[in-house]
Amino acid sequence: MPTTRHGLPGTTLERHIMDRQPDAPQATGELTRLLQQLNLAAKIIGSRVSRAGLAGMLGLTGDVNVQGERVQKLDEYANQTIVRVIEAGGYCCVMGSEEVAEPIPIPDPYPKGRYVLQFDPLDGSGNIDINASIGTIFSIHRRKSPAGEAGVLSDLLQPGRDIVAAGYIVYGSSNMFVYSAGDGVHGFTYDPGVGEFFLSHNDIRIPERGSTYSINEGNYHKWTPEVRRWVDWVKRADEGKKAYSLRYIGAMVADLHRTLLRGGIFAYPADLKNTHGKLRLLYEASPMAFVIEHAGGAASTGTGRVLDVEPTALHQRTPVFIGSKLDVEDAVRVMG
Repeated sequence: MPTTRHGLPGTTLERHIMDRQPDAPQATGELTRLLQQLNLAAKIIGSRVSRAGLAGMLGLTGDVNVQGERVQKLDEYANQTIVRVIEAGGYCCVMGSEEVAEPIPIPDPYPKGRYVLQFDPLDGSGNIDINASIGTIFSIHRRKSPAGEAGVLSDLLQPGRDIVAAGYIVYGSSNMFVYSAGDGVHGFTYDPGVGEFFLSHNDIRIPERGSTYSINEGNYHKWTPEVRRWVDWVKRADEGKKAYSLRYIGAMVADLHRTLLRGGIFAYPADLKNTHGKLRLLYEASPMAFVIEHAGGAASTGTGRVLDVEPTALHQRTPVFIGSKLDVEDAVRVMG
């Protein structure tokens, strides 16, 4: 089948990334190669996820991560895979992971590149042992520190509006790699018979309004009255508005993938236990907000744009309302 820059069948993820690099001003090819390395890491992780039960990768390691959460064996494997694939490439100066408390340096003698990678190696860890969808989330910034030197904390503490590329990989009934480098959002489905991600969803546009909401209603009595008011409103049919249906998988990457393709809203507000929200700004909220906004959607903390939040800590948390533009606007308006 033909391979072109316009999304004809047969376009691999690697070719798609390479074809778009000449469109970027002052392109060096380094971003292309960094995304290609993430493509490789996604294949390795996806292969292990599909064989987890046979490879002895189910269950806990016995460790607790920086978030206070018990670490799954696949969490640790996915984190190590991404670090090992990326560190020697020469395209990053430092990395940040949801599983690691401090910045991840690029060891000597590897060169220190111009980009900064941040990632959630395996989002939705609670779904691993029940064979439900999980995923990897990533974002890429340009470094702020002097070129050629080791990256520093300030390279990681950058707002989402300065992201140059972000995306996610869903490991499910089929594996998909979805990314944006600021020129639309594109999805690739993995063909295990060939060993490649092929373009299957070119220039994805999220519907302006959906018919589902995605939230953990088990937290209802922990929410503020404003959030409860919006949830009550969104599932009620009145004022010319249809009632929305609840759809909740329990993994942000899977819930937002559905929302991206079908419309609606995903929300994880602050509550009595997580007074600043639960989702990590740098590893979950900002990358997904970047993708959703470039598909025509919106992402809010409830009081402002997610991509405009200035990070002050590596593992900073934030409330999130993200999805179809009109649905997010409704949530902010009803909450007041």
